[in-house]
Amino acid sequence: MKSDIHTEQIKFQESDYFKEKSKERYKIEAKNSELKHRHGYDVAESSGLIGMQLQGAMAIFTVNVKRILTLMNKK
Repeated sequence: MKSDIHTEQIKFQESDYFKEKSKERYKIEAKNSELKHRHGYDVAESSGLIGMQLQGAMAIFTVNVKRILTLMNKK
């Protein structure tokens, strides 16, 4: 027997909205994986909130610059 929450979740997963969004999810996960594994976004290198924010900002900035350079080289 399934609870109401499980039944609602099953209905949601069968909806067109969920299917459409799940097809795009792999793009987001690929970027998250790149940030974590190639640019050190998975482990904090310093203590404190400021240090973590700085590390996150630098990792995201680096990925964005790499993407911009890739797009510029394609033209």
